[in-house]
Amino acid sequence: MDVVHVAVAVIDDGDGQILIARRPDHVHQGGLWEFPGGKVEPGEAVFDALKREVWEELAIRVEAAEPLIEIRHDYPDKCVLLDVWCVNRFTGVPSGNEGQPLCWVSKKQLANYAFPEANQPIIEAVVAKISC
Repeated sequence: MDVVHVAVAVIDDGDGQILIARRPDHVHQGGLWEFPGGKVEPGEAVFDALKREVWEELAIRVEAAEPLIEIRHDYPDKCVLLDVWCVNRFTGVPSGNEGQPLCWVSKKQLANYAFPEANQPIIEAVVAKISC
């Protein structure tokens, strides 16, 4: 099974709010909430992919980020490798460039949203971390 390498951004607004986005209904895991990000292109560094995807999806520039967790998850139809980064400094105001709804939530509120199964370890890591 091919592995889909994904750069994932846990974006913190500096006041303890985390940005999440709702996946379109017509895609894999559609209708669920997720942390923004996207596929790492062949030969692309993960941090470069993170910056590119965040810009494309949200129109913000990542200024500072640090690795949080790496997760491999097998779905029945695909395997994903999630390279998750805490984005703790950015410029711009996030907007859903791809039409996706966005929401700022506290760490405690993350449990109130339906996420893909592969995202559960991310949520646990975010909640356990003092600041992200």
